Amino acid sequence: MQCPVTTLENESAGEITLDDTIFGLPARRDILARMVNWQLAKRRQGTHKAKGRSEVAGSTRKLFRQKGTGRARAGNIRVSQRRGGGVVFGPQPRDHSHDLPKKVRRLALKTALSAKASEGKLVVLEAAKLESGKTRELAKRFQALGWRSVLLIDGVDLDEGLVRAARNIPEVDVLPQQGANVYDILRRDTLVLTRDAVQALEARLK
Repeated sequence: MQCPVTTLENESAGEITLDDTIFGLPARRDILARMVNWQLAKRRQGTHKAKGRSEVAGSTRKLFRQKGTGRARAGNIRVSQRRGGGVVFGPQPRDHSHDLPKKVRRLALKTALSAKASEGKLVVLEAAKLESGKTRELAKRFQALGWRSVLLIDGVDLDEGLVRAARNIPEVDVLPQQGANVYDILRRDTLVLTRDAVQALEARLK
């Protein structure tokens, strides 16, 4: 698959050949959904907690005698039916992460890249460098290129000026190639890869 290469100055920089086994796969919504659920489950802290009957404050004495009062029998004041009582089967701290086969994760990343390519939302950049490090300058270049919601993936090392400039632009993320993931690819409208990122991803996913 041939893809044009552009620069941050919106100038043509030739073409690049993309591997069809990585950027030309059919859409698999089920695989993408499994991968996104796996990623978001890993991010959950799992620190939610509700106190049970044995944990809330209160005495364990019997409130009043069993018979002769005309009232319903009652024992512990910490039962869930009373105000301030414990929660029955409330949430407890736990790990929400689950397993997902490595082959499925690899296929999901390929599918996400292929989906962006098939939608025409994949852009290959010659290089991602900005010497000035000014947010205003980078925003103007993105506006000229028609980019608003962008995920930019570079090679192993990121340009400090570009990272600093992109930090204050909303809906713009910059990642090294080793941080490329399905969730971030899908949550942004345009996927921008540098030449180095394309080569690294192809080597990683083959």
